[in-house]
Amino acid sequence: MRIGVLDIGSNSAQLQVVEAFPGEPPLPAYAIKEPTRLSEAFSEDGSINEAGLDRVVNAVERAVGAARQGSVEQLFAFVTSAVRDAGNRDEVLNRIEEASGIRPHFLAGEDEARLTYLAARRWYGWSAGGLLVLDIGGGSLEIALGRAETPDVSVSLPLGAGRLTRAFLSNHPPSRTEVKALCRHVRDTLREVSDRMRWERPPARVVGTSKTFKQLARLAGASPQRQGPFVPRGLTRKDASAWAVRLAGLSAEQRAKLNGVSTPRSRQILAGAIVARSTMKALGVGRLDVCPWALREGIVLRHLDGDSDLSLQPVELDLTQPPSAKVRRLPRQASDHHYLRASSRGVESGR
Repeated sequence: MRIGVLDIGSNSAQLQVVEAFPGEPPLPAYAIKEPTRLSEAFSEDGSINEAGLDRVVNAVERAVGAARQGSVEQLFAFVTSAVRDAGNRDEVLNRIEEASGIRPHFLAGEDEARLTYLAARRWYGWSAGGLLVLDIGGGSLEIALGRAETPDVSVSLPLGAGRLTRAFLSNHPPSRTEVKALCRHVRDTLREVSDRMRWERPPARVVGTSKTFKQLARLAGASPQRQGPFVPRGLTRKDASAWAVRLAGLSAEQRAKLNGVSTPRSRQILAGAIVARSTMKALGVGRLDVCPWALREGIVLRHLDGDSDLSLQPVELDLTQPPSAKVRRLPRQASDHHYLRASSRGVESGR
């Protein structure tokens, strides 16, 4: 069966299509990325402006068309914090549904942390022991810690690279005052989480799963993505710190010329590096491994497990219709969202 996951984020709408069967790993069939550039489309009141609305609607419409042309039978579509936290979220979702025929779901940040943690757990296996998983998105930072498939602690904090860039870094390169204010804000926000983590058993492995960690690892000398997912990649706190300092002195145009840094992400990579460095320091992490699986794989894996309590339900694409045709939603099953809302021993921040 071909399953698609459409992740509508601050930089792009990414469609990942996999060949998926119960008991087997989801094998990638193809992927496409359509730019949304929502990080530059926010008004002062926190709503997405008209230009940003047009971009995200067009991106989703093209991605859904590609999914249908690629014989995707079931499609999971969701928005991350850029749309989830926008002042005009409902308008965005209505416009997307009108144009594409699907209405994306949105996951709470803690739900994203749990699903990302599941993907990392499956990638590294039980022999990895306790896992600490970090994911820096455009709008939020997710942290999950545990030894089983469900983490003991799952936290979402408003420390996404795009969000912080808009709030603190108006110049590129920024002034020292801007950088100091951002560093202080990140440290203060992390303090509650770092205090909580000291009561947990130290993890055997620390994992970073986001594009930010992949970019920083590439800057620090890791192998490029074209060499495949099985090449070990990692990032040290020393390298994250060094690159945070270096990136602060470069313009966005200069950053975009660095290995692994794309033009759309060149403005926010500095904020991402500061969050990475500060989080690793606050949690006592000297080095982490970069995991190729993350939220999208976690969604597919949970679906293949036959978990009917997954709150994010797929839509079924009618492959007999042309790409512009509407799609119909699969019937939702009665659920108390047991997996995504399961109680844990830890605190859940950021709600």
